Amino acid sequence: MQVAVVTFDGFNELDSFIAAALINRCRADGLEAFITTPSPTVTSMNGVEVSGQRPIVFVAEADVVLIGSGVNTRDVVADDRLLAMLPLDPSRQLIGAQCSGTLVLARLGLLAGMPACTDRTTRPWVEDAGFRVLDVPFHAEGNIATAGGCLASQYLATWVITRTLGQDAARAVLDYVAPVGENQETVERALRAVGTGALAQPV
Repeated sequence: MQVAVVTFDGFNELDSFIAAALINRCRADGLEAFITTPSPTVTSMNGVEVSGQRPIVFVAEADVVLIGSGVNTRDVVADDRLLAMLPLDPSRQLIGAQCSGTLVLARLGLLAGMPACTDRTTRPWVEDAGFRVLDVPFHAEGNIATAGGCLASQYLATWVITRTLGQDAARAVLDYVAPVGENQETVERALRAVGTGALAQPV
């Protein structure tokens, strides 16, 4: 299964890289993430230039699409040309967004009245768009998930791995990357955060 980690100019490195790195620990099991960009290269909010691994059209064929945040997200949601490049389909794809990436899902009409998670800076904009923001780091309904806070990328990755490969696979990845001495705490916290949102049947 293929995961498109949609990454725009001005992106937050923590969102794209953490999610992709965790998911890619499952390559041997057939789950692989690719940094997916609307141009051949994009530059992060801190000036890190990255070459996209897949072009933005890849989102149409991906099994999972994750949309991270960045300092230019409000420009993205105002750009109809960019949004037209995101033909997302929750009937056959797992779709997640983090922090200001939640604005993209809202703009595409994918939240369908469900509450959402986002970061503190983006919260007023999501609420202005008519959505209730939860004071939790992760929320999922069906094949749609949102996460709030830079380090919540681990929860999006946990959700994706659990939904596609099962909880044991997610436990193994989390246990490997956890700080020494905090393995069980890290694993249980992530699985608790995704909660029932990861219990649906795999796509």
